Amino acid sequence: MRENLKKIGKAIFFAIMFLIMAGCLGILVCALNPSLTAMLAEKVESLSPAPGGNDGMTGMGGQGDTNQPAAVQPGINTDWLQEGDSPHYEIPGTQPVETPASVSGKTGYEPVQEEAEQIAQEEADQLTDSVETGDTGSGLTFDRTFYPYYAMLEGDMRQLYSQIYANAMDLNTTFAPVVSVSVEQLKSVFEAVYNDHPELFWLETGYSCKYLRNGGCVEITLKYNSTVNDFAGAGQQFEGEAEKILAGAEGLNSDIEKEKYVHDALMQRAEYDMSASMNQSAYSALVGGKSVCAGYARAFQYLMQQLGIPCYYCTGYAGEDHAWNIVRIDGRYYNVDVTWDDTDDPTYDYYNKTDGEFADTHMRTGLSVYLPACVSDDDRTGESDTAISGNGDVDVPDSLSDLINPNPIKPMEWQSKTPTDTGGPGQTAEEKKQESLEKAGITEEQVRDTLKEYYEDCRKLMKEAGKGDQQFSNVIPQSLWSSVERAYSTGDYWKGYVEGGLKDLGLENFAIQLQVQDLGGGYYRLYHNVLTY
Repeated sequence: MRENLKKIGKAIFFAIMFLIMAGCLGILVCALNPSLTAMLAEKVESLSPAPGGNDGMTGMGGQGDTNQPAAVQPGINTDWLQEGDSPHYEIPGTQPVETPASVSGKTGYEPVQEEAEQIAQEEADQLTDSVETGDTGSGLTFDRTFYPYYAMLEGDMRQLYSQIYANAMDLNTTFAPVVSVSVEQLKSVFEAVYNDHPELFWLETGYSCKYLRNGGCVEITLKYNSTVNDFAGAGQQFEGEAEKILAGAEGLNSDIEKEKYVHDALMQRAEYDMSASMNQSAYSALVGGKSVCAGYARAFQYLMQQLGIPCYYCTGYAGEDHAWNIVRIDGRYYNVDVTWDDTDDPTYDYYNKTDGEFADTHMRTGLSVYLPACVSDDDRTGESDTAISGNGDVDVPDSLSDLINPNPIKPMEWQSKTPTDTGGPGQTAEEKKQESLEKAGITEEQVRDTLKEYYEDCRKLMKEAGKGDQQFSNVIPQSLWSSVERAYSTGDYWKGYVEGGLKDLGLENFAIQLQVQDLGGGYYRLYHNVLTY
């Protein structure tokens, strides 16, 4: 009996020693062969369940907490939506699994694809000497109202966003990142640039990068489609086809009318074709006239942006990978799926719908889960509300016919007006002024007569309004309008009052949309819709 116990003890001892030696040997091999380590890590990751338990569909979130995605993508600030702007998107409790029969097969969105290559430190040192950063985009700014994916990014990642955008505009292919960035962060930033900018019709959805063992990227390579072979000609064709649609929309009175016009015109211009070339770009829909959901959505986004209407590229799952849009009309967000409306008999079945109305067929994934929620007033306040639709059965809100600038993001196209003499014969200048004030319904104390007074008043009102999305207004005489318009066109307004206003608030960032209303009597009221953060 004692002999048997000794034998068992020896066997256990040698087994333990063997396992220890095997473990040490494995660690040594991995240390000497980093590529083997990376391969093993990939194998382990592939065996792990996707975040949220969605059978490998990344970014969809689980069915437990539907208020936020299961895993935040690297480099993303999930709190970019400020309180009062819009609630967060709620991921549906169950994912849509079947595309409706009437639009079966009308998908085709291709997610961003990366090619990542790990390199040794020696090769990275050589790249440092030979690969430049290209255009860093240091002077670029992007308004969160129109470029929400930029707003989602953390500070350093915004610098990389600007660099990628600038190099894409310059058709630069390979460059070194201007900030430290991991492989995972780079994918989020590239997706943000691609989603925000449909005008980059030459940019492919894929890119490649080289990175060190620690995961840090040292080289980025962008990919372009065949339009770069005749870049000037392709640009002219793209803008020409877009202008044909924009020309018909620009003269309409309200954003909802313009949106409906673009929606209908795009359905007439394009047809669904999975085999269409460059079908992930707006170019395929506008110039080629054939595309898939991605091309429809990016063309719609581009056209709406040109009209000064915020419109976002939204990606997700609708039985298959799919793309559609989120548009902001009169301060509220709506889902629009032009592709699914473009059937044999065009419909408005997927036009200006809430997230609740889309829940059975559409679910956002990736960065799109961080876009504003599309909810009705009923969802917000518990009161009933009439949704905006395109069938002509609801009232279209009236526009302010006396707005000088119907498109406030294009100050150079504002309609300048010549001051008029409203006084009667024989009146003194003071009498004419008093009559004008009475006609405008304002007092003399409300008028800022000089550019200096206007700047001082704006800084004061900006400080009083505080940070975030705010509005303030003041009144100027028509005679001052040309000077104010010039200040906004040239950027002089920034030193005039913005720098001081930001200093007063202890903030760094500022964006503005300026609306100008003709009060009559020779006076204008200026509405400043500002964002400070």
